[in-house]
Amino acid sequence: QVQLVESGGGSVESGGSLTLSCTPSGNIYSIHCMDWFRQGPGKEREGVGGIDLDGRINYNDSVKGRFTISRDNKKNTLYLQMDSLTPEDTGMYYCAARGRSLAYKDGIPYYECESENKYWGQGTQVTVSS
Repeated sequence: QVQLVESGGGSVESGGSLTLSCTPSGNIYSIHCMDWFRQGPGKEREGVGGIDLDGRINYNDSVKGRFTISRDNKKNTLYLQMDSLTPEDTGMYYCAARGRSLAYKDGIPYYECESENKYWGQGTQVTVSS
């Protein structure tokens, strides 16, 4: 089992910055891919971005250029640096993690991220005021 704990949320004014952290514990060696999600008031949960097992990072278009995802492998911690925050960024931010699965391409095996996140944190609240 894996437990994920997010921290770093808070209240900031528009244009401000926050850095979220996600620290896993338990069977951390089963984690190969990690993601950030968020859910604003009255909105559905959406992906913010994530990092795959090759270290490649992707972002939702709504946060590109403002948010930065990074991972400290020694600390097994995932970070989300959020700059130029707007009230639209308000919401609960969640960290999620998944393992890897074996796939084949042209008969050659390779690993890829599992299709669904298996582990979720409890979330940390981010509130941006105008």
